[in-house]
Amino acid sequence: MKALRADLLYTGKPGEVLRNVYVLFEGEKIIGVSEEKPREGEIIDFDGSIVTPAFIDSHCHIGMNRHGEPSAESESNEKYGPVLPLIDAIYSVYLDDKAFKESIEHGVLYSCILPGSGNIIGGKGVLIRNYGRDVEEAFIKYAGVKAALGYNPRSTVDWKGVRPYTRMGAIAILRRWLEKAKDQLKLVERGKKTLEEVDPEIKHLFPVVKGEERLRVHVHKMDDAAGLLMIKREFNLKVTAEHLGDVHSKFTFEKLKKENIPIIYGPLDSHAYKVELKHRSWRNAKLIVEVKPLFSIMSDHPVTLQRNIFLQTRFFRRFGMSKDECIALLTSKAARILEIDDKLGTIENGKWASMIVWSGDPFSLDSYPKMVIGEGKILHEES
Repeated sequence: MKALRADLLYTGKPGEVLRNVYVLFEGEKIIGVSEEKPREGEIIDFDGSIVTPAFIDSHCHIGMNRHGEPSAESESNEKYGPVLPLIDAIYSVYLDDKAFKESIEHGVLYSCILPGSGNIIGGKGVLIRNYGRDVEEAFIKYAGVKAALGYNPRSTVDWKGVRPYTRMGAIAILRRWLEKAKDQLKLVERGKKTLEEVDPEIKHLFPVVKGEERLRVHVHKMDDAAGLLMIKREFNLKVTAEHLGDVHSKFTFEKLKKENIPIIYGPLDSHAYKVELKHRSWRNAKLIVEVKPLFSIMSDHPVTLQRNIFLQTRFFRRFGMSKDECIALLTSKAARILEIDDKLGTIENGKWASMIVWSGDPFSLDSYPKMVIGEGKILHEES
């Protein structure tokens, strides 16, 4: 057994901050949090240490767009067709991307990596350990199917396959595939067709139209968010709304909250490089803070560097969120949306022992991770 002493412990749960405690862990799991110093086992003790759970990036392309390599070698988008249910992000992740090392040094240990937004349906997203030695060891679970509305899919008319020139065209292609999957599923359920007779691409959309697998939808503008809601209701889909950078009214956030749609928001520090983002502003964060839907934040790496994702919390602090609420955006809220809150997101009995030991207040610019622990192993330590 090992024990990590914390002068201040942010457990990852909003509203829960503990003082002068020991986090007990054995192997890869936490076995408790105690006010009493253990009588046996190794004690990890830093003076004045503040401890948080390790961070989770809910939406990024790390390992696909790689540090120091030309953009022509990016693997975030496959271009052979507009609807690609069989694409699996894990097979385009390169763990020798130097960005992973920098992320680990900054306490970001888990990445939800998604295909890019050039396709109507881009393929399966995957949640990985940033410290895996290869993609098989890094793999944790699949994390929904990427879809995209708005400008990005209609900017790809020179790619192969049937491509949309308009937003209504993008919706039409999406509806066509959802309808095909729904119709084929009915035939299978009625015994008129076997699973083996169904096209594999259609078959891989069955969990989506059954509402079992989440559609992770790239959407920026308020009208596109409304379109997502209409499609979600029509097909009874399980979705997340991701980005929402152009949303500049509470109205949209209130609608999404009313329908219990989780939001993966951001990134807040990127350049507004297209007309679709003309209303983008860091001040829009005030709206989501006031509405209080279930949301986490993203780096969208390499759009913003994953190692800097925690810096985005400064905007939420400015608009009234407490420090523990801000930490929850990268821990418990992210784990809940990604449906891995049985393993990650909070420091409590039974969860993975993945933690950051800070030199001081994480919200102070002169603080940094002194030690980073992933599933009970020390991954990084500053001298």
